[in-house]
Order: sequence, then C-alpha cells, then structure tokens
Amino acid sequence: MASYTRGGAPMMEDHTRHETEAERLDRNWASLIQETRVVQTGVQLLTGFLLILPFQPRFEQLADSMRVLYLATVGASISATVFLVGPVSAHRILFRRHRLDDVVQTAHRFASVGLVLLGVALVGVAVLIFDVVAGGLAAAVAGACFAVLFALVWVVYPWRQRTGAADADRGRADAEEPQ
Repeated sequence: MASYTRGGAPMMEDHTRHETEAERLDRNWASLIQETRVVQTGVQLLTGFLLILPFQPRFEQLADSMRVLYLATVGASISATVFLVGPVSAHRILFRRHRLDDVVQTAHRFASVGLVLLGVALVGVAVLIFDVVAGGLAAAVAGACFAVLFALVWVVYPWRQRTGAADADRGRADAEEPQ
C-alpha cells in the first residue's frame, strides 16, 4: 500500500482502497453525514438566535438597512438549515431503493449549497452585530474581512489542496511510467 505525505500528514493513494462501488458509496455517505452533523447544530442555533431577535426591545432601533440585512441573513440561515438537513430527508425517502449513488450526489450538492448559505448568514450576523456595537464603518470592514476569511478557508484553501493533490498524483504516475 503506497503512501506519501503532503504538509506533514500521511495520505493514502485512492487506487489502494480496493473497495467495491457499494463500499465506496457507503464510505462517501458516512463522510457526508458526519460533515453535515458538524454544522447542523451550529446552523440551527444560529437560526434560532436570529428568529428571536425581532422580539427584543432594541430591534425597533435598527435602521431600515439593517432590518433588510437582518431579513436577508435570517433567510440565508433558514435556507442553510434546510439544505444541511436535506440529505437526511433524501436518505429517508430513497432508503432501501438501491439509490445510494443519487443520495450521495444530492447530499454533496445540498451540503455545498448549505455551506455557502451558512457563510452568507455568518457574514450577515457579523455585520449586524458590528453595526449595533461599533457603527456602520466597523460593520462594513468586519463584513468584508469575514467574507474574505470564509472564502479563503472554505473555498480557496480546499481547492488549492485539491488541485495540488491532482498535480502530485500526476507527478507520481509520470515517475512510475517506464522510460
């Protein structure tokens, strides 16, 4: 079984798994469900927090622009909740129908959309909080900083790792070919 390291962490080459298609789908499903479990609680708590805000006395003091932002943020948070819980519903409906490939693909798409919406909701919450506590300029700066942070950590870095792994795999394959 060949292994290599990237960034100090051992990695296994995909072709060494020797698993059936069903085993691969089961592994992918388990991975996706574990990933969504990690974020489901957080997004549900965030959504609950946002849903009670209009019933707080200081909510009336929000500027109209912040109320619009609040509505967009709560919409993104509710939508994130729907998409991140969606794979469970898809699995229940398609359970025992030999459609795990469809469930895994759907769960992957739902999780991706849910994470984008969660990022939007978190940026919106940051802007709302910074606006109330420190004013509009601080809110704009915080929103921009958090949007960049989410983009870097949730998108750019993983994509760089993904393309780096593909380049490393190609390099190994080229090195293993007879000259």
